[in-house]
Order: sequence, then C-alpha cells, then structure tokens
Amino acid sequence: MSYKVATDWRRLPVEAKQQFLDRLLAGQAGKISPVFQRQYRNDRVGFVHDVFNWRADESPTKYQDEILAAAETHKRRAVRGPHGLGKTAIAAWEILHFATTRDGSDWKCPTTASSWRQLTKYLWPEVAKWARRIKWDLIGRPMFDKRIELLTLSLKLSTGEAFAVTSDDHEMIEGAHADSLLYIFDEAKAIKPETFDSAEGALSGGDTTEAYALAISTPGECSGRFYDIHSRKPGYEDWWTRHVSLQECIEAGRVSREWAEQRKKQWGEKSAVYQNRVKGEFCSSDSDGVIPLAWIELANERWASWNDSKQWDNFTGVGVDVSRSQNGDKTCLALRHEKVITELRRSTEVDVMSVTGQVAGILRKRGGRAVVDVIGVGAGVYDRLIEQKFKALPFNAGESSAATDRSGELQFLNKRAAAWWQMRELLDPANCEEIALPPDDELIGDLTAPHWKVTSSGKLQIESKDEIRKRLGRSTDTADAVVMIFFEQPLRRVLWA
Repeated sequence: MSYKVATDWRRLPVEAKQQFLDRLLAGQAGKISPVFQRQYRNDRVGFVHDVFNWRADESPTKYQDEILAAAETHKRRAVRGPHGLGKTAIAAWEILHFATTRDGSDWKCPTTASSWRQLTKYLWPEVAKWARRIKWDLIGRPMFDKRIELLTLSLKLSTGEAFAVTSDDHEMIEGAHADSLLYIFDEAKAIKPETFDSAEGALSGGDTTEAYALAISTPGECSGRFYDIHSRKPGYEDWWTRHVSLQECIEAGRVSREWAEQRKKQWGEKSAVYQNRVKGEFCSSDSDGVIPLAWIELANERWASWNDSKQWDNFTGVGVDVSRSQNGDKTCLALRHEKVITELRRSTEVDVMSVTGQVAGILRKRGGRAVVDVIGVGAGVYDRLIEQKFKALPFNAGESSAATDRSGELQFLNKRAAAWWQMRELLDPANCEEIALPPDDELIGDLTAPHWKVTSSGKLQIESKDEIRKRLGRSTDTADAVVMIFFEQPLRRVLWA
C-alpha cells in the first residue's frame, strides 16, 4: 500500500487562506478557552458527557466511560468486543478530546487502521459527525473551519494535527514527534507488529512529555500484536486491556439479542465468525476448515472498495444452486463480473420453470453463462436453459475430477472437493488473486462451514452438503453458487496445470 497522509494548506484557494489568516489575526480562530482545557485535560469522561449535544434517548455506555477513564492511569489501552459496541465513536471522542485540550502546545495524533478504507469511510467521518455536535460556547472558540481545520482526513489546529496514515507507512508513524502524542489503532487485529513497534519509540518516552495509544477492534485469529496484548504475553503487561462482552452490549442497547441469537443459528456457536464478531473473542478458524475467516474478510474489504468505485468488468456468468425441497434450503444465484461477486440473489423458489426464467433473464440482459448444480431439480433448470440456446454448464459435485492443487501434488475425491479447494486458493492472500466477495452474513457463514479430510486413498474430501446440514442445521447454498461459478468459469490465466 502506498503512503497516504492528509494534506491541507497548500491545496486551498488563496482567498480561503486569507480569510483564515484574517480570523487568526483578529483573535477569532484557533484560541481555545484555557479554563476549558484545565478542566477537561485529564477528564475524558466529563468531556464526552459535557461537550457534546446528546439527544434525550442517548448517552455513552458504562463500558465506554470505563475505557475513556482508563487513560488517566494507563498510557496504553487495547479494547476488543463484538461488532456494534461503538468502537469508532470512542476513537473519534478521543481524537476530539486530545485536539481541543492540547491545542496551544505541541501535539500530534496519528490515526491508522488495518485498511485505508476504515479511515476514509468510518473513523474520519465519525470524527466529523461528533465535531458537529460540540457545544462551541463551552470550548470557547468558533466551530472548526471545514476549509482549513477539519478536512476529510485530518484536523489541523493552531499548534498540532490529527491525521490519517496507512498502517504500513512505518516511517511516518515512527516520525510523529511532539510534546503530546496520541496514537489511534483502529480495527487493530490486522495491523502488523511493525506498525506497533514504530510507535513504541514515542510511547516509551524520550523527548515526548506524554504519549498515549488506543488500539480497538473486533478480535480475529489467535495471532498478531493485538492478540499478544490481550493474551498478556511477556512484554505487554503495561497495556490495559478490556473485553467488552456481548451481554454488556445487549444491556447497553448497542446489540440486539435477537440478532445475536440469529447469528448463532446461522454460523454455529463454536464457529470462528460467531466467536469473533458476536462474542468478541479471539478464535482461529477450525484446523480442518477449508477457508479461514481472515481470508474472507480481506475479500470483503476488496468488495467494499469495488462497491465505492463501481468499476464494472465484463459479466462472467451466474452460479445457480437450486433448492431441492422446502426443507429450509434456498435457491441462490451468484452474479460474477471477473474477480467480483457483484450480487447475490436468494429465494425459496423450487419450481424449475420459475428459476429458469430468472436465470434466463440475467443471461439475456448481460450475456455470459450459467453454471448450474445439476444434482436434483437443478438438472431441469440446466436442460431448459440449453433448450433455449443459452450458454450453460452443468456442475455435478459427485463427479470425479482430474484437477490438482497449485503444487500439482494434491488430488481430490470429486469435483466438489476440487471446486472448494480452488476457492480456498483463490482467497489465499499469498496468491494475490484479489477476489472480491460481498460482506454477506450467509455467504461468510457458508464459506467457513465445511471441513476437509484426506481419505485412505490419499485424496482430499470436502464435507458434503448433507453432512453440513446434519451438523449445523443448514446447507451452504450461497457459497456453493459462488464456488461453482469460479470453478467452471476460472480466471483468465490457467490456475492449475
């Protein structure tokens, strides 16, 4: 990832610069009440409760207050918990508190995250949102100037700046020197140890009068610096850690109990995706799981970036997994444009003619071809598409396959095993295929569900849909549609010899 950091003054029109300088000379800009700064400098809880305009039905949660207050006794804080606990709001409050209570002296606040998009789409928009709710009469100065001070990815006041920087730009993070420093590590689970090490020089003292760090994230795999901190490994005892529980989030109204229960049914209580996102616990993907959750999350980030740009490649085709009966399975259509699954369509429809009509409509409009699961009623959909002269390929999971893995050494029991293992290899970060998948709960749960084993004949076998249904109470219809369209319509270069 290339270096990125917010810039400001040089890009402004001459008239905007002059207006700011006029205000500064008139004493109308940049000056914050010293009474305010003395009162709230070390009182983050009081700042959040008093300085923002809160609606009648809202307030910070008890655990948010605890996290804020911990900075009074601990310079380093690391917080993990479920999706939805209010992590980004905490980080935004910290930035605004630090900027307003330190301005007038030398200060800096570098903010980084596991992905640039986390900064541009979540953290810094959150800073702007809460800045709009500040009681400016309490601060003792006019609201931040959007042309000069509060920009898209930075907050530049008279004597310091908070800014966004990519997590792999170690020189920029290490080079942030000031009398007062605050490092924000957002979605810290995937930030590399080298990034934490780059900040450690400032945190350890030296010329810096005070230095703070806040690392906050949903947890992930049992590896990395964020995990090491929370597992209290030697050398990280000076970090204050906090696990916000699911029950705390439910009691605070941040997470719905119904949502949590539904995810338990959907993903399975012991699955890594449920433990990470709902329970807020570190959990590695099963050792015999086909696709690690961390790889899927990277594909979700790529999809989010694609969704922002909407740069469409040619339509490749649609994977069609047809529901066999009314037992809760779903018919799923996975629409693919080259490396991107752009859309998932699900229904409980099992009528052959109706499903055929849906697929035919897609092919008629977009071209490409359908890959259809022909076990069961899907065979009728495939036959009817061929009769109508559409391009279609049959996918029979039980067929034998001559494919091997990338090494050329691993063979597969059947086509289902070959297709799922290819999906694993496409998503492996080491292979740099950059497949993009939508952050869809059902798809994520499906992709992490199947187990694998090696048979007595030495071939790799993937758990069948029926076996998964017995174990989890559901089938992997959505993932199967995605897996099929990538297997029968591979990327342009040859994947396997």
